[in-house]
Amino acid sequence: MSFLVKSQLLKYSRLAHERGLTAAFGGNLSILFRDKIFIKATGAVMDDLSFSQVAVMDLEGKQLSAIRPSSEWRLHFYIYKEREDVRAIAHLHPPYAIAASALLKGELPIITPEAEIYLKKIPIVPFKPAGTEELALEVTKHLKDYDAAIMEKHGIVTVGKSLRETFYKAELVEESAKLWYLSKFKK
Repeated sequence: MSFLVKSQLLKYSRLAHERGLTAAFGGNLSILFRDKIFIKATGAVMDDLSFSQVAVMDLEGKQLSAIRPSSEWRLHFYIYKEREDVRAIAHLHPPYAIAASALLKGELPIITPEAEIYLKKIPIVPFKPAGTEELALEVTKHLKDYDAAIMEKHGIVTVGKSLRETFYKAELVEESAKLWYLSKFKK
């Protein structure tokens, strides 16, 4: 079964890169399956991710695999602990969402009915250093009641019951940010 879980991580990691939702070493995805967190390894590249670059942790934060999980493992860990309904998490670095986070405070305005239905609200989390417990706790607090958040000058986090659902929510966040940006600055 872990083969299928890892296959999903590879598929959506590559898709995130192909669709411009992340670049270079940025971003990470995870799946919670049978009380184990499967997550991209530290230093792995999304569009070139292999089975051997998927780390495994337990729900106590203990590393179970020989390879180290992403430096953002705390982000995934705390969200899974807080939200029992979440089975997959995407942390990506889409350009319009990051640009919007540098210009807005509070939340990203939602423009489309689809984003309203599936996301309801997209809070913008104030800047905290990447990979820190402080960032993980702050994002988790903002995701208590919502399925997407933008981290100021860093990227986005989306959650769902499957990696497919989580991925498409990430696309909706970036579409929302792009539409907001174009409506404000494209003349």
